[in-house]
Amino acid sequence: MSEQSVQIVENTEQQKSILLRLTVRVIKWYQKLISPMLGPHCRFYPTCSQYAVEALTTHGVLKGFGYTFLRICKCHPLHPGGVDFVPPCKPQEESS
Repeated sequence: MSEQSVQIVENTEQQKSILLRLTVRVIKWYQKLISPMLGPHCRFYPTCSQYAVEALTTHGVLKGFGYTFLRICKCHPLHPGGVDFVPPCKPQEESS
């Protein structure tokens, strides 16, 4: 790879890292300031906000948002809830 290509890859990784940290920080802010006012009402373990943090840190921003979106879509009165962990990374995901 050329030096310019390496620089582009490094910049892209930095941007992903910044977006990931910012997103996790917003969720943590929600957990500390807003969630206590709403009271415990999540029908899942871990809670949807904790699931989001785990999905984002495990799978990255894009797939993490996808998993979080699917989880939030299941969070309604007609769904029984229960234990729902973030799926583990597949071997090819870990290297990317």
